[in-house]
Amino acid sequence: MSSTTVQPVSTTSPLRRRAAGVAAAVLASAVIWIVGAIAGVDYAVRSPGQPETVVNLGPVIVISAGSALLGWAALALLERVAGRRATGIWFALAVVVTLLSFVPLLQVDATGGAKVALGVMHLAVPAALVALLPKRDH
Repeated sequence: MSSTTVQPVSTTSPLRRRAAGVAAAVLASAVIWIVGAIAGVDYAVRSPGQPETVVNLGPVIVISAGSALLGWAALALLERVAGRRATGIWFALAVVVTLLSFVPLLQVDATGGAKVALGVMHLAVPAALVALLPKRDH
């Protein structure tokens, strides 16, 4: 008696999945910002020795997109040079960069609502990338 194993076929290309990851990261940040704004969050932040800056939706989108694209580029580079270890290295890098992204947030003077909303954005971007960027070879 012989048996055959059917391998599942992925219907989503890696490029499409990764582009969706970048889009999800940007969308998540934008939605968090909008919900915060509707809830009355004052996005004015003051860095020591600097004038007050209001974090508007435009910069949130641009910085989220730039960060997500850099994450994608880092993963693509690691896949070329690190082979099978690329995903693990990239995940560790994502954790370190995420933790480091909180340093400026902890140093600014802002309302509690602004710090919470901005902090959640700092978590939403890497969460979307970790969920959608790595290869799914399982």
